Amino acid sequence: MTVRPRDDVALMEGYHSPQVDVRVRLNTNESPEPPPAAWEDDLAEALAGIDWNRYPDRAATELRAGIAALHEVDPAQVFAANGSNEVLQTILLTYGGPSRSAAVWEPTYALHSHIARITGTGVAEGERAEDFSLDLDEVRRVFAESRPSVAFLCSPNNPTGVVDPREVVAEVLELAEAGDCLLVVDEAYGQFAPWSAVDLVDQSRPLVVTRTFSKTWSMAAARLGYLVGPAWVVADLEKVILPYHLDAAKQLAGTLALTHVDAMGARVERLVAERVRLIDALRELPVQVWDSGANFVLLRPNAADGSPGMRARGDEVWQGLLDRSVLVRNCSSWPRLDGCLRVTIGTPDEDDAFLTALREVLA
Repeated sequence: MTVRPRDDVALMEGYHSPQVDVRVRLNTNESPEPPPAAWEDDLAEALAGIDWNRYPDRAATELRAGIAALHEVDPAQVFAANGSNEVLQTILLTYGGPSRSAAVWEPTYALHSHIARITGTGVAEGERAEDFSLDLDEVRRVFAESRPSVAFLCSPNNPTGVVDPREVVAEVLELAEAGDCLLVVDEAYGQFAPWSAVDLVDQSRPLVVTRTFSKTWSMAAARLGYLVGPAWVVADLEKVILPYHLDAAKQLAGTLALTHVDAMGARVERLVAERVRLIDALRELPVQVWDSGANFVLLRPNAADGSPGMRARGDEVWQGLLDRSVLVRNCSSWPRLDGCLRVTIGTPDEDDAFLTALREVLA
């Protein structure tokens, strides 16, 4: 005998990213560099002081204070959780649910829609413009027709790398305010972009900005994320989150990372410079490539005369790279991204290996 899940869950496909043993792994937008050695030493020493028989600080007081200082806000405006995905899930458990909807504009981060459906929240889908920028007329249409309770903007957008301009986000925020909707700006890659929507956060506005320690902080293994928003949103989320959800080791890791801001900034500068170099090299190849404000680049191998169609060509190139022990993300199944691949910015050596393999496959 088996027990069936909810009917809607039974029909879902899970969120998957291939995990295979390769020489060059550039598919999940991780940092190519480890954390600073000084942080590792600090953490090893601090872990010895944990009272393992006691529950962790339920309020994550020191961690939230450190994040608040980084963004120059009050600690009451910070909510931390197990990766930014748990932050998103908690938002949808709090403000979504049956008879409510979350708005997204495709192509964008697949977890926004996926987590919405898991929480029983409807998904109101709009489309981005041809160049993947945000089309404000389309945003207005979705707000008018669906009256969403939550709206997601991913900036820099995953997987396209597009950064939504400040004036565009501000206009979407006005629509959200008028429609009693919470605007969530997902800035998982925000440190790589020229501006941050944290600047727009205000106690009176229904705006939150989510961030992660997984990328620039080189802490993907820790699974730590947070949001900055109005204190009343944080208070609502704390009613929903499970007690003691952030363990003591994770809180220490995040708190100590915030003492190495300069190292993080230097890492960002190196990756941005490497991103420019990689895009320049890709533009010399028979691929379509988009500008990026993140730590990854979206590209589409051109389907030459007599070759397979876009999706088949993308699949073929992805497999060819894998055969050469280089793993990138195949985005062909994502909305409007037939034949597209996404490559994480790696070390110069990793990127050179990727370019060498790509040239061989394209030839």
